[in-house]
Amino acid sequence: MQSSMINQGKKRQKVPSSLPPRRQRMVCLMSEEEERIVERYLNKYRITNKSRWLRETVLAFIHQKMEEDYPTLFNEHDMRR
Repeated sequence: MQSSMINQGKKRQKVPSSLPPRRQRMVCLMSEEEERIVERYLNKYRITNKSRWLRETVLAFIHQKMEEDYPTLFNEHDMRR
């Protein structure tokens, strides 16, 4: 009885997405070494959804760069004074 209760907590419920389905495809080519690095990382951190991980990683990097490059009234040197 307890084992069925433990397994119940690990199941994921599918939630209907409010986002439209993704229809745009992006393709990139990697060397064998680059692919081995990615696969090693995914295995180490037990990431099973490679496309979601790649999408989130790329978008997080882009978002961070856009935040850094956002224009400000003063440059960094003036603000540190």
